[in-house]
Amino acid sequence: MTDVRIRLDLAYDGSAFHGWAAQPGLRTVQGEVEAAIATVLRLDSPAPLTCAGRTDAGVHARGQVAHVDLDGVDPETLARRLQRFLPDDVTLVACSPAPPGFDARFSATERRYVYRLRDTPGGDPLTRGFVVAHRSSLDVAAMAAAAEHLVGEHDFASFCKQREGATTIRTLLELRPERLPDGLVATTVRADAFCHSMVRSLMGALVAVGEGRYEAAWAGQILAATERDPRVTVMPAHGLVLEEVVYPPDDQLAARAAEARNVRTAPE
Repeated sequence: MTDVRIRLDLAYDGSAFHGWAAQPGLRTVQGEVEAAIATVLRLDSPAPLTCAGRTDAGVHARGQVAHVDLDGVDPETLARRLQRFLPDDVTLVACSPAPPGFDARFSATERRYVYRLRDTPGGDPLTRGFVVAHRSSLDVAAMAAAAEHLVGEHDFASFCKQREGATTIRTLLELRPERLPDGLVATTVRADAFCHSMVRSLMGALVAVGEGRYEAAWAGQILAATERDPRVTVMPAHGLVLEEVVYPPDDQLAARAAEARNVRTAPE
């Protein structure tokens, strides 16, 4: 038999996880899912998962996507068995054969996150694990004006925890804060990819402007500096949800994966 690539669509409450990526001695989403697959298939060692976006500790997901290569496994049978062995804070949304050329990470064209916070009294106490309580009132219009300085292809080194050998150049497709009818401030963030802590750092800059501490143009100045600034707070993880990963048509998956593997340089 030959390996079959299987696409897994996952949702999880990130509260009790040390992020997605497997780490020795720590509970992670990847570790739990790999262990469950190894159990149901009676594997000698876990089959490694590749995900679309490595969520940080405490970050949630409704639309995480991963792939795994398994020897002659029927996806429907795997899905049926896997549901019984996954922990309560992880749900297998879908399990299907991956089309040719599919790579959960490199074939993706964009990831969409939403960051939610409340800056008014009250609210539903049952959502406190998913909504950040903010003590001061926010000017959402000012936050939106600041966001305009950040959208586009840039070097986001000012908003990332840099990793050796990794580029911090990203294309930010959307950064849109809005006040919802229930009073929540929800910010939609879309990009081709994100670097470590990027979304929560972007939110830190928007919140600083929304509090009236800086003018909207300050966000652009931070971006242009391409180095971390202590005035930019990394916002709490529990307000952030990976909502969706977008892929191109099946006949473009392999080409997209090849393109995404190229190291990007700063735009001129």
